[in-house]
Amino acid sequence: MRLLNMAKVVAFVSLITFTGCKEENITTYDVIIKNGNLIDLENGSISVSNILISNNRIQKITADNNLKGAEAKTIIDATGKYLVPGFWDNHTHFRGGDSLISANKNFLKLFMANGITTVRDAGGDLTTSVLEWRKAIAKNELIGPTIFTSGPKIDGLAGTWAGSLEVDTDEDITLALDSLQSIPSDFVKIYDSRISGENYLKVIQEAEKRNLITSGHMPFTVELDATIDAGIDAVEHLYYIMKGCSNDEQNITEQLIKKEIGFWDAMPLLQASYSDTTAKATFSKLKANNVFVVPTLHIGGVLSYLDEVDHSNDDYLKYMSKGIQQTYKGRIDRVKFATAKQVADRKALDQFFGKLAFQLNQNEVSLLAGSDSGAYNSYTYPGISLHKEMEAMVATGISPLDALKSSAYNGAKFLKQSVDYGTISENKIADIVLLNTNPLENIKNTQDIFMVLSNGNQHTKADLDGLLKSAIAN
Repeated sequence: MRLLNMAKVVAFVSLITFTGCKEENITTYDVIIKNGNLIDLENGSISVSNILISNNRIQKITADNNLKGAEAKTIIDATGKYLVPGFWDNHTHFRGGDSLISANKNFLKLFMANGITTVRDAGGDLTTSVLEWRKAIAKNELIGPTIFTSGPKIDGLAGTWAGSLEVDTDEDITLALDSLQSIPSDFVKIYDSRISGENYLKVIQEAEKRNLITSGHMPFTVELDATIDAGIDAVEHLYYIMKGCSNDEQNITEQLIKKEIGFWDAMPLLQASYSDTTAKATFSKLKANNVFVVPTLHIGGVLSYLDEVDHSNDDYLKYMSKGIQQTYKGRIDRVKFATAKQVADRKALDQFFGKLAFQLNQNEVSLLAGSDSGAYNSYTYPGISLHKEMEAMVATGISPLDALKSSAYNGAKFLKQSVDYGTISENKIADIVLLNTNPLENIKNTQDIFMVLSNGNQHTKADLDGLLKSAIAN
């Protein structure tokens, strides 16, 4: 009898031990996304995958449908959905002065509603507000994208944009960079309205010594090769790339230095002197020096055809406050008073830029998708314009895969944030967009959003629609 009881005790202890081991092997995650079509932005392959997420980090990616030993507080059935990293708008602006702070804050909803989980603020006059929003978003006190900001732009004396840091001497440059580092800014943005060519190159060189990332417009009194040699990390817009593709750049630059011609006078001259040989050498140099280029094709198209297109019934106009719409007037009036030749030249330039963007991509220069949305940039709306930019890229002949890469993948590389962002990979932040349809088949499918994961939150289509509704301007 004692032997029998002992056997029961041993069996009971064994059962407890076995059960305990089983419980210890179960890992609880915050979120599991099951059976999604995961798009690899590096090669365009698609694999049915399960994404296991905790603490807003991707802990594991597996093709094993059993998910043995894994459970989650939230399970998302992504069967038939396509998974891409949260979109990045790599050129936006928060600006317009204190009276437009609320209107700019409203843009955050438009970005999120469009699956844009990160934006690069390329200079404005609302830095204090932007930094406050960034903190509130990180704490989940405000819905919006992660914001990387340049803070104020650097320009010359009496620069065009309010809030710019004006430099005229070496001491000014030192103080400006000190100021940006104290913010701290995520990159240095240089503007070309008043800065001298010499000071422009010095800013880049001094920023390079401090290991700061630089991007900007290039004064037309400087040649592109000199900008690349100084250490620029990204060139905003294609005007400056076109200049470096001219076989007459040196002569045209001399005319600009002597003020015999102006910026817009130089456009047809540069376009006419475009050389395939010179362009090839420029593309090779851009690639070799890892210089990114921001084409901003969509805004170029919008502004080039303001004389033809009536925007009064645009879907997104209702999200723009009266104050924001008032800032559009400058560009609209500029077209009204332009000559027929100026209007025609602008349209020809727009077509040329499409071909130039395609050539850059063909020559493996890294592109950044950026909308240039914000106050003063007429009818280029925050949120939707990033999707329009990717559409414009594809319209030139760029593949949907490369257009997608120009958003989050290249954006993270440019800002040296690839450890945390850019791909859906283990250990990275779980910024993920679930699409109903395949964006590699049609780039417009980036707008067919099923759900957005950002900052540890899941935003359903109903949530995103609610954000849009709440963003309608009074």
